[in-house]
Amino acid sequence: MQNKVAVYRSEHFNAAHRLFNPHWSDEKNERVFGKCNNPSYHGHNYELIVKVTGVPDADTGYVIDLKFLSDLIQSVVIERFDHKNLNLDTEEFKHLNPTVEHIVVVIYNLLRPHIPMDKDLQIRVYETPRNFAEYPVG
Repeated sequence: MQNKVAVYRSEHFNAAHRLFNPHWSDEKNERVFGKCNNPSYHGHNYELIVKVTGVPDADTGYVIDLKFLSDLIQSVVIERFDHKNLNLDTEEFKHLNPTVEHIVVVIYNLLRPHIPMDKDLQIRVYETPRNFAEYPVG
């Protein structure tokens, strides 16, 4: 079978953040980021969808072992970000504004080295049920 198939793993994590540009005034940060600029931070229940696409293995029928993928997400992403303040508690966002756009790219870059290169990887992160980002696009 040479047909590509996509498999998905859904996980979630809870984290706080503040959207803030240190090069701007407090007034500009408030105007641009609104409630997300709260100096005391605010939290989200992030939903993470990891999509792996490839040709199923002839012996197992798997694109990727979903138990392996689940364990990988737990160790590389969830343990790093769950119940953390992204701005204060993580190296990835010490100098990077933790927008959902940045979060999705950071998660992709954390997972990509662990996924075989003959597999396509795509990450989707829901910040709210109506706001989400996806990387890479297309």
